[in-house]
Amino acid sequence: MRTQGIMSDEVVIVGAGIVGLAIAFHLQGEGRRVRLIERGGVAEGASRGNAGAFAFTDILPLASPGILRKAPKWLLDPLGPLAIPPAYLPSIVPWLLRFWRASRPDRYRGSLVVQGELMRVAAAAMEAMVRGAGLSHRVRADGNLQLYESEAELAAAQHGWDQRARAGIVFEHVRGARLAELQPGLAPRFVAGTFTPHWKTVDDPYHFALALFEAVMARGGAITHGEVAALVPTETGVRVSLRDGTRLDAGQAVIAGGAWSRPLAAGLGDAIPLETERGYNTTLPPGAFDLRRQLTFGGHGFVVTPLVTGIRVGGAVELGGLKRPPNFKRSEAMLAKAAAFLPGLRTGGGTQWMGFRPSLPDSLPVIGASKASERIVYAFGHGHLGLTQSAGTGRIVADLIMGRRPPLDLAPLRADRF
Repeated sequence: MRTQGIMSDEVVIVGAGIVGLAIAFHLQGEGRRVRLIERGGVAEGASRGNAGAFAFTDILPLASPGILRKAPKWLLDPLGPLAIPPAYLPSIVPWLLRFWRASRPDRYRGSLVVQGELMRVAAAAMEAMVRGAGLSHRVRADGNLQLYESEAELAAAQHGWDQRARAGIVFEHVRGARLAELQPGLAPRFVAGTFTPHWKTVDDPYHFALALFEAVMARGGAITHGEVAALVPTETGVRVSLRDGTRLDAGQAVIAGGAWSRPLAAGLGDAIPLETERGYNTTLPPGAFDLRRQLTFGGHGFVVTPLVTGIRVGGAVELGGLKRPPNFKRSEAMLAKAAAFLPGLRTGGGTQWMGFRPSLPDSLPVIGASKASERIVYAFGHGHLGLTQSAGTGRIVADLIMGRRPPLDLAPLRADRF
C-alpha cells in the first residue's frame, strides 16, 4: 500500500473530463495545487465524442411538460430520439418517477430559472477560461440553425423560444432565401428554421479538452491514473483510496467523475439518482458536406456539427446504464436520416462512438458540498451540457473551495434536493 503525504493546499479532483479540467484550471487561478485522478484516459468519456457546442442558449430543461407528450411516441421507436431498453426499464423506474415530478409545470419553471442563471455564469466563465488558457483559436462563433419540417412544428416550439426571449437570448426565425443562405443544400421538407447567432462550437471537443489539460499541466498540475474506491474525510483533509491500494491525502477533494460519480457519493452518505444518457454519433471524414454551422433536427433528437476532424452526426437519448453494450443501430439510424435531410451528404468512412452523459431527473447538475464534509465538493450530473457548463462549474467550485459566496444560489443544485 502506497500513501502520499498530505499537502494542505492541494485539491484532488476525481475525473479528468472537461468538467474536472475546468475545475482544475480555475483552482490554479486561485493559487491552489491540483491533482487529477482519472480511471481511464484524459477526456476519454463524454468529453471525447460530444457535439462540441457551447449551448448557452439551451436553457430549457429536458424534464418539461412538453417531453411528457412526446415521450410515449418516441419510446415506441427503439431507434428514436428517446429509448429505454426493455430489460433496463425495472432499474430506471425510480429515476423516471422523479423525472415525471420534475416535469410538472411549477418544478419546470423553477429549473428553467436556475438553468438560465447557471448559463449566464457559464458563458462568462468560459470566455475568461478560453482566453486565459489560450484556446480562442479553437472556438467558432457561427451560430446554430434549428430546423422544422412544417409551420406547425415551428409553432409548437414557439413557447420555448418565448422563454428564451425572456432570458435575453437572441434568435431569428428564418424561411426561404434566408434559410438557404444559412445552410445551402437542405432537403425541401424543411420549410423554416430558427437561427441563434451567438451559439458557439469548438473545433473538436476532444482536442479542446486535451489543450485545456496541457494548460493545466503547464501550470504545475499533476495526474494520477487509477480508479477511486472511496473518499474519507480526515481531521486535516481528505483521504482518497484507489482500487490498486494507493492512498492519496489532500486538503480538499472534488468529485467530477461524470457518470461514475454515483457510488462515490453513496459512500459519503448521499443517495443521488444519477443515470446515464447514452449518446451515439458517427463522425464522417472532412468534406463530407458543405456544412456552414451546427444544425439541430429537434423533432428527431440529433445535431450535425462541423469539426476540424470531420462532420459529426449524433445525439438522441438512450437511458440504459453503464453496463449494456452499445447499440450502434442508433448511430446508423441518425446517419440515414441525415442523408435524407442533407442530400449530397457522403456517408462513407465514418467512425461510430457511444458515450455516457451523467443525467439527473430535473436536468440540473449537483454542485455543492457532500453530506460527509464540506472539504468534499460534488460537481457532476450535467447531462448533455457538460462542455457548456464546465467553466461555470469550475468558477463555482473554486468559490466553494476558497470559502467565497458563489455567483448564484446553490440550493437548487444541492445533493440532498431529491
